[in-house]
Amino acid sequence: MTIVENRTITVTGGVDTHLDFHVAAAVDSNGGVLGVETFGTTTGGYRNLVGWLAGFGTIGLVGVEGTGSYGAGLTRHLTGKGIRVVEVDCPNRQARHRAGKTDAIDAIAAARAALTGTATGVPKSRTGNIEAIRILTIARRSAANEWIAVVSQIRHVTFTAPDEIRSRFIGMTPITLVRTTAALKPRRTDADIVRYTTLSTLRELGRRALFLREQKMRLNAEMRPLIREVAPSLLEVYGVGFDVAAKLLVAVGDNPHRIRSEAAFAHLCGVAPIPASSGKIQRHRLNRGGNRQANSALYRIMLTRLSSDPRTKAYVAKRTAEGKTMGEIARILKRYIAREVYPHLASTIG
Repeated sequence: MTIVENRTITVTGGVDTHLDFHVAAAVDSNGGVLGVETFGTTTGGYRNLVGWLAGFGTIGLVGVEGTGSYGAGLTRHLTGKGIRVVEVDCPNRQARHRAGKTDAIDAIAAARAALTGTATGVPKSRTGNIEAIRILTIARRSAANEWIAVVSQIRHVTFTAPDEIRSRFIGMTPITLVRTTAALKPRRTDADIVRYTTLSTLRELGRRALFLREQKMRLNAEMRPLIREVAPSLLEVYGVGFDVAAKLLVAVGDNPHRIRSEAAFAHLCGVAPIPASSGKIQRHRLNRGGNRQANSALYRIMLTRLSSDPRTKAYVAKRTAEGKTMGEIARILKRYIAREVYPHLASTIG
């Protein structure tokens, strides 16, 4: 591989990221390929990648695939070196059908997308309180999902249990059911092995559910002060609780300036309508892209307002009288909510 000695050349890099290695490509200002090389996903590998790119000239820009997953470590290293990074989407199917698929081809495509301005997304910095919130949210979400699964298992066991056991647990709330089953003290008898195994299974499931509940409470205790510190005004928006606030904050990241406008935020959340007109038919369609967690957060705000906010109820009544369907009204409401929420996200994150 030949390294260009002219240091006045501005080099654009592109990286196809993987778990154990990254494939990097360097192109010149005309998009010509200067070289392709593979590097390990370690601090030393990142250092070697930067040195390799610098060997071709001045590094102007690097396009990285998967800045939020396999490319997160490399992105932090590059930005720490003062190198501008843009997020590159995976090549679409048509482009891959024409050019084929290899790691080298993807790396070159990433470099050219960064060079031509096709890729302009600014990656999340992942260095502040919101990154801490994101990490806590991962564990909290799985604990909440497992709690639901375990409670469902407890109910299933009680529904199919012998009448003596089943009648004992009918009508209990989830938390009462969990606490009652966790406190069971079954005694093994040769006369009725089914009764013993049913009660012992309920006890183990109940104890597991209590552990998950306590774990979720501990995670909440760590996460909620961070949310209050980062975006106190966001919690004052009608319908926004800690769970919703966490989803919205994680969506925008520690560097919200990368989202340039309220319209861009709406597009990020998948609530910006997309034109779908043809000929005499003028219409918009639902955007099914975007950050689905942020979209669900706006949906939860909407549900809260539909049930208890007089202003929202009046709006729904007005739009219904105009002939709008509930689906159309819901899409409009989520768009309005995104407009209301955005200033709190843009102005309160440091």
